[in-house]
Amino acid sequence: MAINLKKTSGLTANGVKLLVYGQAGSGKTTLIKTLPNPVVLSAEGGLLSIQDADLPYIEIADMDDLREAYDWARNSEEANQYQSVALDSISEVAEVVLQHELKKNKDGRAAYGELNTTMQELIRSFRDLPGKHVFMSAKLEKSQDEMGKLLYNPSMPGKSLTQGLPYFFDEVLALRVERDTEGATQRALMCDGDGTWLAKDRSGKLESWEAPDLGALIAKIGGGR
Repeated sequence: MAINLKKTSGLTANGVKLLVYGQAGSGKTTLIKTLPNPVVLSAEGGLLSIQDADLPYIEIADMDDLREAYDWARNSEEANQYQSVALDSISEVAEVVLQHELKKNKDGRAAYGELNTTMQELIRSFRDLPGKHVFMSAKLEKSQDEMGKLLYNPSMPGKSLTQGLPYFFDEVLALRVERDTEGATQRALMCDGDGTWLAKDRSGKLESWEAPDLGALIAKIGGGR
């Protein structure tokens, strides 16, 4: 077998892959408008916030929709016109998969085991779509450590899936909504974890806080715009 030697400088040529999580109403869906030429796979049905952008989208209601959407994004000529694929949200996609597995398995533990296996494969498949930026949004989960400290992480059904989700991505960002000293609402992407909020930037090119513009972040990382 011939070795295909590659260079790390070309990694972003395959697209930047991002996971963004935040509380309900923080504007995760609105971020999709800032992606380069996106198509949306929507499992939430809450796209009114981007209605003005007139973006193309595919509704994900069941496993058949999910498989067809992946096959379309991976293989169709029509999908070639889009630079970015947005899954809104991966938490809701996991709920679709879970309901599918619960119908097949009377044993809830078996259903969650299948959920974990299916979602790992699905996340890898969409994440590794060649030549496309991939954005996945996730719900926010609040938990406590053994000392009672509040922790904020992306949320998925099932503890194992919740804990494993961040490891699939080089960019895990928290969309934070805070009020400044004058009481005005400010939105920003947290790119560096602080021990309470989970965040990471393996590219090393982002500041600890960035404006909520995914196209600008992608360009900064080196993935074009």
